Amino acid sequence: MSTLPRGLTVRRDAGLYGYERALHRHGVELVAGVDEAGRGACAGPLVAGAAILPPGKAGIIPGLADSKLLTGKARERCYAQVVRRALAWSVVVVPHDECDRLGMHVANIQALRRAVAQLDLRPDYVLSDGFPVDGLGTPGLAVWKGDRVAACVAAASVLAKVTRDRLMVELDGEHPAYDFKTHKGYTTDVHTAALEAHGPSPVHRMRFVNVRRAAGLEPPLSADELRHPEHGVDPAGEQHRLGA
Repeated sequence: MSTLPRGLTVRRDAGLYGYERALHRHGVELVAGVDEAGRGACAGPLVAGAAILPPGKAGIIPGLADSKLLTGKARERCYAQVVRRALAWSVVVVPHDECDRLGMHVANIQALRRAVAQLDLRPDYVLSDGFPVDGLGTPGLAVWKGDRVAACVAAASVLAKVTRDRLMVELDGEHPAYDFKTHKGYTTDVHTAALEAHGPSPVHRMRFVNVRRAAGLEPPLSADELRHPEHGVDPAGEQHRLGA
């Protein structure tokens, strides 16, 4: 991933559309945002979204923000607007078993790359949330908290989050004992209790220590660990963001 084009700067107070406006003024026409949902969940798929919003008023999505900051109804409204207004958009779903096979970081980067590749239009520039994504064949920038400061990344986060939430509601119907419709596969007290009572379901990610422990593949928590419980740590020791 590269830096911003030479001579281009974005003010911190430029607002959610500041990156796109600055790039458009610099002659960069098609700016894609890419983000994922479900990286920190210990059950269900990983989903990546990508979006190219049109310049000007046509690309302004009412109420758009980081998907994690929106209510479910607000996300659905933004999703409908993104799908209607975007010049191009895509969603990629990575099944739980592929996440296990690849490991979460590799699965995440591959999903983001695939989401950009599946856009109907080839972007001139790509903004990603936090992680640099190589192999895109186009310049771009990893933006810290990109889903809160760049509209196209926020749009991608909404596409990914809404798609994944819908999938987790479907999985709840197949595996009602785990209450996937409520916690969407993230580690909560209710989810932990269900894991302890029923063991892992067929859609749990076996790389995660809490899932392996519920399957009897890891030793029980020590007294010290009980005082400092882990939330979905994979064998590589990566601490995942709850709700990301």
